[in-house]
Amino acid sequence: MAEKKEKIVGILGGMGPEATVDLMQRIIRLTPAGDDADHIRCIIDNNPKVPSRIKAIIEGDGEDPGPCMADMGRRLAAWGADFLVIACNTAHYYHGAVQAAVDIPVINLIDLVVQHVKDHFPEREKVGILASPAVAMTGLYTSRFRKLAVTDIWPDTDHQTRLLGVIKAVKKGDTGPGVRFDYVAVCDHLRQRGAQLAIVACTELSALGEALPIDFLDAAEILAMEIVAVAKKGNAFA
Repeated sequence: MAEKKEKIVGILGGMGPEATVDLMQRIIRLTPAGDDADHIRCIIDNNPKVPSRIKAIIEGDGEDPGPCMADMGRRLAAWGADFLVIACNTAHYYHGAVQAAVDIPVINLIDLVVQHVKDHFPEREKVGILASPAVAMTGLYTSRFRKLAVTDIWPDTDHQTRLLGVIKAVKKGDTGPGVRFDYVAVCDHLRQRGAQLAIVACTELSALGEALPIDFLDAAEILAMEIVAVAKKGNAFA
């Protein structure tokens, strides 16, 4: 019997570019490989020209990113991708637009992370979210955790503004001590608010790779694990 063909992943990236590179590094690290040929084929559209999610969602006066992301999905599918992923938590607000544009599966990172919490941390009833304010505004995690009777804990206004400053700094290439100090302070704030577990739900924060003063799950790591599992073994999507 012929060996089952590995699946090819298409990555909608560039939101931002460094976060996309970080996801690629995670995929490489998690792939069991003895040589180049053992690694997973990835087709990547590292497109930093996707209209701003912050302007579209938070400020309310930006161009809709959906059509651009749908076009990226169509191109990746045409280039041979067997399934797609979106390397940005906030951009999952437009997941439906991408899935409607293609005939191949588009992994939903938010569903994936929430399922991971349900399966591995069923006793955690209060989960902190480290993400852009746009993720809070769209309810991407809130609506899903509510179905599990899990309370999502968010930073207060001042700390959320501080966290957005960290995210913007990483997008500018600043990952220095001051940025890291602010990030850790926000995490400690979530712990003090009663969060029993935190989700690093922004790929810019994932790229920082900081040790945190709270138990946490990294959405980018969970996505990378799923990419490897699906590409190598054809595991079912969450």
